[in-house]
Parts: sequence; C-alpha cells; structure tokens
Amino acid sequence: MENKNTRQEDRLESKHKHKIEHWHKVTALLILYDIVTVVLSYFLALWVRYDCAYTQIPQAAFSAFVKFAPFYAVFCIVVFWTARLYRSIWRFASFSELYRVIIATLITGFAHTLVMTFFIHEMPISYYLWGMGFQFMFSLGIRFSYRFAVLELKTNRLVQSQANTNICRVMVYGAGSAGQMIVKDILNTSNLNEECVCICDDNSNKWGRFIMNIPIVGGRDEIASAVRKYNVDKIYIAIPSASKEDKRAILNACAQTDCELRQLPGMYQLMIGDITTRVMKPVAIEDLLGRDSIKTNLEEVYQFIKGKTILVTGGGGSIGSELCRQIAAHDPERLIIFDVYENNAYEIQLELREKYPNLKLEALIGSVRDSRKLCDVFHRFHPEVVYHAAAHKHVPLMEDSPNEAIKNNAIGTYKTAYAAAMFGCKRFVLISTDKAVNPTNIMGASKRLCEMIIQSFDAKIKQGKAHELPNLFTHADEEDVYMNGYPDHIPDDAKTEFVAVRFGNVLGSNGSVVPIFRRQIEAGGPVTVVDKNINRFFMLISEAVSLVLLAGTYAGGGEIFVLDMGEPVKIDTLARNMIKLYGLKPDVDIKIIYTGLRPGEKLYEEKLMAEEGLKKTQNDLIHIGCPIPFDTDSFLGELSGLMAAAYRNTEDIRDRVMQIVSTYHPAENSVKH
Repeated sequence: MENKNTRQEDRLESKHKHKIEHWHKVTALLILYDIVTVVLSYFLALWVRYDCAYTQIPQAAFSAFVKFAPFYAVFCIVVFWTARLYRSIWRFASFSELYRVIIATLITGFAHTLVMTFFIHEMPISYYLWGMGFQFMFSLGIRFSYRFAVLELKTNRLVQSQANTNICRVMVYGAGSAGQMIVKDILNTSNLNEECVCICDDNSNKWGRFIMNIPIVGGRDEIASAVRKYNVDKIYIAIPSASKEDKRAILNACAQTDCELRQLPGMYQLMIGDITTRVMKPVAIEDLLGRDSIKTNLEEVYQFIKGKTILVTGGGGSIGSELCRQIAAHDPERLIIFDVYENNAYEIQLELREKYPNLKLEALIGSVRDSRKLCDVFHRFHPEVVYHAAAHKHVPLMEDSPNEAIKNNAIGTYKTAYAAAMFGCKRFVLISTDKAVNPTNIMGASKRLCEMIIQSFDAKIKQGKAHELPNLFTHADEEDVYMNGYPDHIPDDAKTEFVAVRFGNVLGSNGSVVPIFRRQIEAGGPVTVVDKNINRFFMLISEAVSLVLLAGTYAGGGEIFVLDMGEPVKIDTLARNMIKLYGLKPDVDIKIIYTGLRPGEKLYEEKLMAEEGLKKTQNDLIHIGCPIPFDTDSFLGELSGLMAAAYRNTEDIRDRVMQIVSTYHPAENSVKH
C-alpha cells in the first residue's frame, strides 16, 4: 500500500512539474513575442508617419528610435509583468484581461512619449498615437486569439464527435452575466458531455445576436420552437435577478417541453462568481406554484416565542417537526415534543439536540386521547403556548376507520384544549385544513368539529362561563384522572386564547402527492392520478409553519386564519409537470393512470364556506374567516354522546356527525363504503 501511495505521489509530482515547465515555456515565448512586437509597433508607427516609405524616415528620428527601443522593450516587460499579463489563463480571457492590457498600453505609451520628447528626440504626435495603437493591437491580439482558438477547437471537437457520442444539447435561458458564465463553463470544460446550441432571453434588443458564437434566438415565447429547431435536451435557467412572477412564467413555458430543467439556486452564486453547471439544481415542483411565497414578520413571531414554554402535539410529523425546528431556533424557555409515534419523535429529538445543545427539550410519547397523560404533561410543564398538530389526516384511511377520526381528531382536540385551559395555557393554536370546508369525508368533518370545539372554548371563556364546558376526561375506557389531585374543571377566570389555522395540502409532507409521484416516476411509472379534473390548493411546509406561528402571535381568540393560496392546481397538471421536470414525456416515457375518486374525496377543495366572510390582517395573503354562528350549548351537549359512540365503534358514526356538522355531506362512495 505504501509503495502504491508513493507511486501515486510521484505521478502527481511529475504531473505538477510538467505543468510548471509548460507554463515557463509559454511565458518565455510570450515575453519574447512582446519584446519583438513593442519594438515593431513603434517602427511601424514611424514607417506609417512617413508615407510607408523607409527611405523617407529622417535619420535623426530613426537613430532616436533605435537608441531608445531596447530600454523601452525592457520597461514594457516590467509593466506587463506587474499588470499580471503573464499570469492570466487566456483561454478564460474576459473584460478583466482587456482592462489590464489597456492600462498597460497607456502607461507604457505615456512613458514612451515623455522620455522620447524630453530626453532623446522630439517625434511627430502621430508617431506616438500610431505606436500605442499598434502595440495595443499586437498585445491584445495574441492573447485573445488563443482564447478564440481554444473555443473554436472545442466547438469543432463537439461537432465532430456528435455523431459518435451522446452529446447533451443545451439551451441557456438568460443572456446576462449568469447566462454567459454558464455558456463559458460548457465551452471550456473538456469533460462535460454537453453542447450549448442556443440562448433565450426576454430582452428583445439581444435577439439575433451571438454570445461566444451561440445565437440568441428569442424570448420565452420562442422556447418551444427553439427546442424543436435545435433538438434541445436540457435547459439551464440562469436568471437569478428575475421576479418570481417572471421566473414562474419562464419555468412553466420550459415545463411544456420535454427537456430536463435546471436552474441557479439564487443570487448568492452570482454575487460570489460561482456560476457553473455544477451548481445548477433541478427545478422543484414548488417553483411552479401559482403564487408568491408567504412573507411574514417572523421577528415579531420569534419575540412572542422567546422565553416561553412551548408544547407541540404531533411534533414528529411534517408540520409538527418543522414547527419544532423554527421554535427551537429562537430561544424558547422549553420545547416539549408530544407524539404517539416514537420513531418520529426520536428523529426530531436527535436533530434538535445536536443542533441546539443548550435547548431545554422534552420528547414525550403519548396520545392526545389519553386524559391521564395530558394532565400529567400540563401539570408538570405548564406550557404557555400549544400548537396542536396531532391528527389523523389521510382521507381514504379515515373512511375505513371513521370512529378513529372522531376519537383522535375531535375528542383528542377537545381533551388537549380542555387541559390547556384548565392549567392556564395562554394560547392554543389548532392546525386545521381546507377539507373542513363543506366536508365530504369523515376526516374533513372531524377537522370541522375541531374548529367548532375551538370556537366553543373561545366563546365560553370570553363569556366567563368556562365551567359550562363539559369535562370529557373520564369515560368507560379510562380510570378517574383526578386521583392524582388534578383540577376537575376550567376556572371561570381562564384566559386561554383559542385560534385555528386552515390551509391546503403541504408539498412534500408525509403522504402528500409530490413524494408519491416522485417515487412512481423514479421507479419508471406508472403515475396514478385519481381523476383528470381533480384540483387542490398547495403550500410549502415553511409557509404553513409561518402561518401557524403568526396565528399564535396575532390571535385575539376564536379566529380561523385562512391562507390565500392563489388558484388551485390540477393534480393531473402537477403530475405531468413533475414528469417533464425529469426530462421525460408523459404518456410516453411515464404512463399516467386514472384510478377514480377514493372514498370521501371530492374534485374541488374550498377555503371558506359560503356563509363565512373574510377580514384582512397585516399580511395581504393571510385572512381571517368569520366564524359561522352555531348553538354552542347544543353542540357541547352532543359531544359527550359522540365520544361515547366513537369509543363503542358504532356503525352510524357518520349519521351522528351529520347531525352536528350541518355542512357535512358524505360522498356517495363514502356512504356505500
């Protein structure tokens, strides 16, 4: 092994020496060239000044030129060396090298004029001007001709090898600085199996021109035709300074082709000059959402969190874990992760302990259906803010187990809210869903029950009648939880503020369509879509968490916060765009199969019920849905019977829910199911 390493080191050292020797040879030749050309430049200037006739040159002028030429040549080499004209990699020559050649020419030309005029022999003004011109032309010419020769050889090599190798034909979108760097990187990287064949840009003044011999063929409207004309396989999108609206329009235009798409991560790469094909990332489906991302004043949010004890139920899930990450980053007094699934809780616990070693962190395993456990947690830690993310969320599974949806979602929410109010929690934030609006499935109906529970708690507490909230902590399946001396009711002076946050599907969350589609595409298909016309509202996990945190900050009590998620997205369109982002053709490379609506699913989701209105908040994309009035006393009276029925696993649980949630109308396949 030692001999092998030694041989490898010897090879590397030999290769390094060879490179140094090669550089020394090139530098020596370039210095020799400059010595000849700077002398030749001023001889030509003298020759041109006297009508291109050697015999017409005055003897005094010629003698002065010969006398000064050797000293001037040495001076030029010193200036050129100082200007780093012998250290540039000329196959990457650009405006920086051009600038240094100009400065070096002006310095040497000015020195030549002064010395010759005041110390040797006064020459005609045209002699100095022609001399500088010739010197600039010779100095620049040899250096940039090397660059052009390398690029031309590279281009010819690609063209000649195209018939024998699988060259990836690339379009670059963006003719600005970033786009030029990408084109240069493709042309100069010898081991890159790519060829840039065309460029697109929104600036019409650039159309019909060339960058490094690559044509600029048009704007976003020409993408599809250019892809066909130039047989493009891949599109690099290099427009880091474009607005999100423009970038989204360009991405959507590119997504209509069959090309693989890649883009710059952001402005940072342009600022540091690190723009190569290596840093280009795949276009994520999130980039094609039909709206700008949510902008929130997180500083105010984090000031609210700082120094408080925070409880996140369902803290190991997609939303819950992201909540924990953002909360942990902003100095809470204590963070309590509460989840029934130990693997999820363990993973987020390890992540946060590694990243925030000084954080007071508790990871507790338990269910929101367990009254004794809830009381123990609230009694021990007295959390000031609760983010209630624990819930069953998968529609088809809950259609198969409707009683579990009621037990976990509705009754679990009631018990957690009751414990929060009983032990003096300040804020309780419920994670709800757009499926709670006019629900056609039991999961959506159970989440609407959760919203009604929150509204009931808020109403009773504001009225000073918290004692009227029924205690559901005891039933046939549990022992008396008050044997440990816990309170048995909510005090009438309770001040807990209850709010709900309603949003759509979260891209990338566990069980959402995006990771499912991604797995299906990477497996070669088929991609399964339930219906060609089904649509859904989408948001990013980071946006969902920002909205939840805002609700906890701005809550006045009783609100249902609603995110303006733009226009709903057709799932079929989403699937086809994802396939195209992989550079594949829908229905050709990857089949799409329509499986039909699953139990409880509806084609179109809504954000608000018809009776609900909207109030503005400080953020234009976040609204407050005005609660639909309902008989709180009647609702609370029916909850005990609903809970008892759920724990008996009755067959008529949907009928019981329909009597309480007037907007719940089970889909036909759910009723039959």
